[in-house]
Amino acid sequence: MQTRKLGTQGLEVSTLGLGCMGLSFGYGPATDKKEAIKLLLSAYESGVTFFDSAEAYGPYENEILLGEAFSTMRDKVVIATKFGFKNGLPNEGLDSRPENIRAVAEGALKRLKTDYIDLYYQHRVDPNVPIEEVAGTVQDLIKEGKVKYWGLSEAGATTIRKAHEILPVSALQSEYSLWWREPEHEIIPTLEELGIGFVPFSPLGKGFLTGAINENTQFDSTDFRNIVPRFSEENRKANQVVVDLLKSIATEMSATPAQVALAWLLAQKPWIVPIPGTTKLHRLQENIGATNLELSVENLAQITEAANKIEVQGARYPQHLQNRVGK
Repeated sequence: MQTRKLGTQGLEVSTLGLGCMGLSFGYGPATDKKEAIKLLLSAYESGVTFFDSAEAYGPYENEILLGEAFSTMRDKVVIATKFGFKNGLPNEGLDSRPENIRAVAEGALKRLKTDYIDLYYQHRVDPNVPIEEVAGTVQDLIKEGKVKYWGLSEAGATTIRKAHEILPVSALQSEYSLWWREPEHEIIPTLEELGIGFVPFSPLGKGFLTGAINENTQFDSTDFRNIVPRFSEENRKANQVVVDLLKSIATEMSATPAQVALAWLLAQKPWIVPIPGTTKLHRLQENIGATNLELSVENLAQITEAANKIEVQGARYPQHLQNRVGK
């Protein structure tokens, strides 16, 4: 697999990364540890070198998984993790105080069985801690060799600019897909201007763009999608029009809807690196196949034009979580 550069500080990763959250958290019961490690190693063997984790995924269990999987090949992979919640629990609120940023880093180093974190993100902007103070703390960790690069997640343009002035940001991680194109208005132009890479999470619309979900799908009781307005039965039915578009183009190209959705993202900018997550080996290979799918200028125009006419129904977060993004 080819590589892409995130930011201008030297961070280089595989064209497609792997979002690891779902192995431990968010989408129903955690994957069996042996199966999860098997999937991580299969991704690596298929060319993926960029793995995304966080203390909040579990909490802690996800980092432990990556530590076990990659301890003997640490220099061959790029591991991203995140700080910013009290006790690693999103429900307990935000915490980006300098002492917590440091404590999370020390804990992550142990769990990941490493002496450095490749990419350290602030998971959500904490309105109680100036971003300049956050950047300064991470800068100290970089000077100490514990962190190599840093990033922000779901931050707004003003915060990105303030952070970047103190310590150059290598990557912003936020949701972006054919199903959620809001970053095109202000975020992507800001990143382009400042030379910051973009790591879209949920590039397949939390699974919806694969075509495997419809209005009759029943999610596990612990699945996060149960509280997402966009995933109400009524909205899933209305939003099938997006999947129908992808299916029609995929059929023409002998590809799958997921591959078309990922290839469209990859074609937007050379510094965009999506991190689709999965717990299934066949889905992993399907997603990786997107890196070999070449969309022509005509294909891209067709997809974008058709998508522009579709109004996706339902908010992407319930209100209490939406309040944490774009700050």
